[in-house]
Amino acid sequence: MYKTLATGPIGVQVPFAEAVDLAARHGFEGIALSLADVQSLGIAETKDLLQARGVRAALTGVPVNFREDDATFERDLATLPAFCETMTAVGCMRMVTWISPSHPTLGYLERFKRLAIRTKRMCQVLHRYGMRLGLEYVGPETSRRGRPNPFIHSLDGMLGLIASVDEPNLGLLLDAWHWYTARETKEDLLSLSDDLVVAVHVNDAPAGVPVEEQDDHKRALPGETGVIDIQAFMEALVELDYSGPVMVEPFSDKVRALPPEEAVALTARSLERIWPKDARGPQ
Repeated sequence: MYKTLATGPIGVQVPFAEAVDLAARHGFEGIALSLADVQSLGIAETKDLLQARGVRAALTGVPVNFREDDATFERDLATLPAFCETMTAVGCMRMVTWISPSHPTLGYLERFKRLAIRTKRMCQVLHRYGMRLGLEYVGPETSRRGRPNPFIHSLDGMLGLIASVDEPNLGLLLDAWHWYTARETKEDLLSLSDDLVVAVHVNDAPAGVPVEEQDDHKRALPGETGVIDIQAFMEALVELDYSGPVMVEPFSDKVRALPPEEAVALTARSLERIWPKDARGPQ
């Protein structure tokens, strides 16, 4: 596994070339990027920049709006091949997104069926380009409490969806926060494998807040409070021989308030603090 900088979750808003420079200076081996990032420089210049700084294009987001009506999905799906061509040209082979744990109108079974069909179609396009898709479940009880039509909010639930889609390039975006708020254990993680984990988020939770009251948008840097057993989480990744990107997603006002250089430096130190000595390097 390798340390990857995602600027959005730490509130860093700088041009992509500057973000790559920040990543390289602070020991990150990978960076999250968007189509707009590549287009800002062009494919050739993006590749040259990443190679010169020793930073790999680790992952990107899903460009398809699969949450709305059929017409919107079909329109966006038609643009996915061109998106994949651009991203793979700069070495980006992983794509991730999250799944809301409730829905304003669709019941569980109807939504599960629609999501499985749409995810399968996206995976089939990605497969042609050698790309993988990771889905993230949202664990906090507060994210679904009082909302209609509760949906998948645990590892078991997401694994059920992945099994239903049945595509070899579909896996998990695994987040320590959601693992903790879903009350899961290291043993749950050890049921996985490297080919099931597409990407990883690490973070911590505010102290003094019961797990059932944790707010998805109020987190901390990994290892900052000790509420989340990040050591067990990272140990599980080592035992899985996980080979992909690990990003910090703290949603912390303290980090967001810092200048870009300081925010990236603090984020890098938080990763260094929790990083296992026997972690597998990038593949």
